[in-house]
Amino acid sequence: MERRKIGKSELKVSTICFGGNVFGWTANQSVSFQLLDEFVDLGFNFIDTADVYSRWVPGNSGGDSEKVIGQWLKESKKRKDIVLATKVGSEMGEGLKGLKKDYIIQAVEASLSRLQTDYIDLYQSHYDDPSTPVEETLEAYAKLISEGKVRVIGASNFAPGRLREALDASEKGLPRYECFQPEYNLVERAGFETEYLPIVKEYGIGVISYFSLAAGFLTGKYRSEADLSKSPRGAGVKKYLNEKGTSILNKLDEIAAKHGATPAQVSLAWLISQPGVTAPIASATSVEQLRDIAKAAYLNLDNGDLEELNAVSAY
Repeated sequence: MERRKIGKSELKVSTICFGGNVFGWTANQSVSFQLLDEFVDLGFNFIDTADVYSRWVPGNSGGDSEKVIGQWLKESKKRKDIVLATKVGSEMGEGLKGLKKDYIIQAVEASLSRLQTDYIDLYQSHYDDPSTPVEETLEAYAKLISEGKVRVIGASNFAPGRLREALDASEKGLPRYECFQPEYNLVERAGFETEYLPIVKEYGIGVISYFSLAAGFLTGKYRSEADLSKSPRGAGVKKYLNEKGTSILNKLDEIAAKHGATPAQVSLAWLISQPGVTAPIASATSVEQLRDIAKAAYLNLDNGDLEELNAVSAY
């Protein structure tokens, strides 16, 4: 199993990252444990979650995913087998959000408790907090790194200018964001490639893409408006049901047939091969789905495949 470094850090991760938003939401604890065990057994080691997952679900208050992972870590004793990533900054209750130093230091303790671990491998700023100077946020992370509670830091959902500002501030002796987490996939290329890829290349930071399968559209599950009712996520892919989206699915079908693969595997393999990408994030709610996705890590697309996918998804 290939391992890639996150930016210039010492963290080495598998080329697929398991998206933990499903834990405690669309996957209950029992299923989540099965998924986590299978993921590690298949040779992968990278798991991404956030303190806020899944606060949007009625009855959940946030921290649900972290609690599931924490219980699994306690029972499986596999902490040393994984690179564990979580995030801070989303609203967890009235007054509980943002990237101010005091709040980060408070929030990390809550995450560590839920995760039942004494350190987080990759701690990420989930959303930018424009009201807080980037230096203050990085100073909070410096304290946590010095205390051994955090190993490496990353960012997500920052405007390009603020990401660059934070990276420049790190040159003054503060910790550096070693990765960025953007939305990036075959139907959503322009934002990342035009605004963030130049920054990623200039500073040598890693990329962990979310919505890697475009909310399921790139699995080929949604081909018409009639298909949108197949899943709660269906409404989110309606915007891709157009000529370009159909052309991308047709090309995925063609290349998948050539390799004896699935559209989801081809979509993830395309991402894995893109400049700057460390690992795409993908989720599964069954062991069967996970095994299907996992095959993407071993799917070698040739230059012709990549050129055809680039052409059909051009913006």
